[in-house]
Amino acid sequence: MSETKPALVYVVDNEPIIATTLAAILNLSGFKATAFTAPLEAIAAAKSDCPSLLISDVAMPDMNGVELAIRFETTCPTCKVLLFSGHVTTHDLLMAAHEQGRDFQVLAKPIHPSDLLAAIRKL
Repeated sequence: MSETKPALVYVVDNEPIIATTLAAILNLSGFKATAFTAPLEAIAAAKSDCPSLLISDVAMPDMNGVELAIRFETTCPTCKVLLFSGHVTTHDLLMAAHEQGRDFQVLAKPIHPSDLLAAIRKL
Protein backbone atom coordinates (compact mmCIF):
# COMPACT_ATOMS: atom_id res chain seq x y z
CA MET A 1 0.00 0.00 0.00
CA SER A 2 1.44 3.39 -0.96
CA GLU A 3 1.02 6.50 1.12
CA THR A 4 -0.16 9.68 -0.52
CA LYS A 5 1.97 12.74 0.08
CA PRO A 6 0.05 15.63 1.62
CA ALA A 7 -0.52 18.58 -0.71
CA LEU A 8 2.09 21.31 -0.28
CA VAL A 9 0.51 24.68 0.51
CA TYR A 10 2.21 28.07 0.82
CA VAL A 11 0.47 30.60 3.06
CA VAL A 12 1.62 34.20 2.57
CA ASP A 13 0.59 37.07 4.83
CA ASN A 14 2.73 39.95 6.07
CA GLU A 15 1.17 39.47 9.52
CA PRO A 16 3.13 36.55 11.09
CA ILE A 17 0.31 35.49 13.43
CA ILE A 18 -2.09 35.06 10.49
CA ALA A 19 0.42 33.23 8.28
CA THR A 20 1.51 30.81 11.01
CA THR A 21 -2.01 30.22 12.33
CA LEU A 22 -3.39 29.38 8.88
CA ALA A 23 -0.41 27.10 8.19
CA ALA A 24 -0.96 25.34 11.53
CA ILE A 25 -4.66 24.81 10.76
CA LEU A 26 -3.78 23.38 7.35
CA ASN A 27 -1.07 21.13 8.81
CA LEU A 28 -3.57 19.77 11.34
CA SER A 29 -5.98 19.16 8.44
CA GLY A 30 -3.65 16.91 6.49
CA PHE A 31 -1.75 19.41 4.34
CA LYS A 32 1.95 20.23 4.36
CA ALA A 33 1.72 24.01 4.83
CA THR A 34 4.53 26.52 5.05
CA ALA A 35 4.02 30.09 6.28
CA PHE A 36 5.74 33.06 4.66
CA THR A 37 5.58 36.72 5.68
CA ALA A 38 7.37 38.00 2.57
CA PRO A 39 6.11 37.27 -0.96
CA LEU A 40 9.65 37.17 -2.39
CA GLU A 41 10.57 34.39 0.05
CA ALA A 42 7.61 32.34 -1.17
CA ILE A 43 8.67 32.87 -4.80
CA ALA A 44 12.24 31.79 -4.00
CA ALA A 45 11.01 28.66 -2.20
CA ALA A 46 8.67 27.79 -5.08
CA LYS A 47 11.61 27.64 -7.48
CA SER A 48 12.82 24.49 -5.74
CA ASP A 49 9.56 23.13 -4.28
CA CYS A 50 6.45 24.14 -6.18
CA PRO A 51 3.29 24.03 -4.03
CA SER A 52 -0.08 22.67 -5.11
CA LEU A 53 -1.81 25.70 -3.61
CA LEU A 54 -0.91 29.29 -2.80
CA ILE A 55 -3.05 31.05 -0.19
CA SER A 56 -2.19 34.73 0.06
CA ASP A 57 -3.40 37.94 1.58
CA VAL A 58 -4.03 40.58 -1.07
CA ALA A 59 -2.95 43.73 0.78
CA MET A 60 0.75 43.44 1.63
CA PRO A 61 3.68 45.85 1.39
CA ASP A 62 6.32 45.35 -1.32
CA MET A 63 4.13 43.04 -3.44
CA ASN A 64 0.37 42.52 -3.25
CA GLY A 65 -1.25 39.10 -3.40
CA VAL A 66 -2.51 39.56 -6.96
CA GLU A 67 1.02 40.31 -8.18
CA LEU A 68 2.27 37.30 -6.22
CA ALA A 69 -0.39 35.06 -7.80
CA ILE A 70 0.61 36.25 -11.27
CA ARG A 71 4.28 35.51 -10.52
CA PHE A 72 3.29 32.03 -9.32
CA GLU A 73 1.56 31.36 -12.64
CA THR A 74 5.01 31.55 -14.24
CA THR A 75 7.00 29.80 -11.52
CA CYS A 76 4.42 27.09 -10.76
CA PRO A 77 1.89 26.85 -13.61
CA THR A 78 -0.08 24.01 -11.96
CA CYS A 79 -0.39 25.80 -8.59
CA LYS A 80 -3.92 26.82 -7.65
CA VAL A 81 -4.42 30.21 -5.99
CA LEU A 82 -6.75 31.31 -3.22
CA LEU A 83 -6.60 34.93 -2.06
CA PHE A 84 -8.07 36.52 1.05
CA SER A 85 -8.47 40.11 2.08
CA GLY A 86 -9.97 42.39 4.67
CA HIS A 87 -9.58 45.52 2.54
CA VAL A 88 -12.03 47.20 0.23
CA THR A 89 -9.22 48.34 -2.11
CA THR A 90 -8.81 44.73 -3.20
CA HIS A 91 -11.56 45.23 -5.77
CA ASP A 92 -9.38 47.50 -7.94
CA LEU A 93 -6.49 45.02 -7.92
CA LEU A 94 -8.79 42.16 -8.86
CA MET A 95 -10.39 44.15 -11.68
CA ALA A 96 -6.95 44.96 -13.10
CA ALA A 97 -6.04 41.26 -12.99
CA HIS A 98 -9.37 40.36 -14.61
CA GLU A 99 -8.65 42.77 -17.45
CA GLN A 100 -5.41 40.81 -18.01
CA GLY A 101 -7.42 37.59 -18.29
CA ARG A 102 -6.77 36.37 -14.75
CA ASP A 103 -9.48 35.51 -12.24
CA PHE A 104 -8.69 34.69 -8.64
CA GLN A 105 -11.04 33.55 -5.92
CA VAL A 106 -11.00 35.90 -2.92
CA LEU A 107 -12.24 35.10 0.56
CA ALA A 108 -13.05 37.78 3.13
CA LYS A 109 -10.83 38.18 6.17
CA PRO A 110 -11.22 37.07 8.89
CA ILE A 111 -12.08 33.59 7.67
CA HIS A 112 -13.26 30.70 9.80
CA PRO A 113 -11.06 27.61 9.41
CA SER A 114 -13.99 25.47 8.23
CA ASP A 115 -14.79 28.03 5.51
CA LEU A 116 -11.15 28.04 4.41
CA LEU A 117 -11.03 24.25 4.20
CA ALA A 118 -14.31 24.19 2.27
CA ALA A 119 -12.92 26.70 -0.26
CA ILE A 120 -9.76 24.60 -0.66
CA ARG A 121 -11.82 21.46 -1.29
CA LYS A 122 -13.74 23.28 -4.06
CA LEU A 123 -10.45 24.05 -5.85
